[in-house]
Formats: sequence, structure tokens, C-alpha cells
Amino acid sequence: MRTPIVLSLSVLTQVVGNLLLSKGMKEAAAAGVAGREFVSTAMHAAVSPTVWLGIIVLATFFLLNSALVSWIDLSFVLPATSVAYVLNVAVGHYLLHEPVGPLRWAGSVIICLGVVLVSRTKSWTVTDSDEEATGFEEAKT
Repeated sequence: MRTPIVLSLSVLTQVVGNLLLSKGMKEAAAAGVAGREFVSTAMHAAVSPTVWLGIIVLATFFLLNSALVSWIDLSFVLPATSVAYVLNVAVGHYLLHEPVGPLRWAGSVIICLGVVLVSRTKSWTVTDSDEEATGFEEAKT
């Protein structure tokens, strides 16, 4: 039961963190001084609450993702959390008003199909609750 919850929280924190970071960095770039764009943007970003909140949320994502890969196969976690990429496209389009063309939407649909395929596969990771070893443990003998 913990895996679906942590997986959902991981995806959510990745999307929200990326949204906040993108919004904060765009605000910092807009506040930049002409001729000194990089330094000015960096200075504005360093004091932006939106950027800092995005960093904190993305750090939370990293911790959740680390927990996931500690008990579930990496080959399952990465494709399962990749649904966040699709959500990031939607958030960019609908909340940040970024133009998203048909090819990018098609790519997002392909990612979703891949997530569905991966989610239907069996995990080979042995957990404490397993009665007998399966997957990689059997392959080692």
C-alpha cells in the first residue's frame, strides 16, 4: 500500500516543484538587467521565494524517489514516475501558457502508453513480506 502513495506523492512533488522553479526563474529572467542577463537573473533567482519553494519541493521529490528505489525496482520506478513528464507538459501549457504543439502532445501520449505497459509488469524485488524469494533472488541460485 505504501508504494502507490509514495509513487503518487513523488509524481506530484516533481510536477509542483518544476512548476514553481520554472515560474520563479521566468520571473527572475524578466527582472534581469539588460547587458547583465546571467548575473542579474542569478541574483533575482537567489532571493526569489518561488525559486526556493521549487527547490524545496524538488528536494522532497528526490527523497521520495530515493525511498522508492530502495524498495522497488529502478526499472519500474523510473517509467512509473515518468508520467510526471506528461503532467509537466500539461502544466506548462495550461498554467504557464507555454505553446505546446501536436508533436509534443503525441510524445506525451506515447510516454503514457509506456507507463501503462510498465505498470502491468511484475516486480522482481523481494520485500520483507514475501514468503519466498522470487525474481533476482532465484536467478542468483
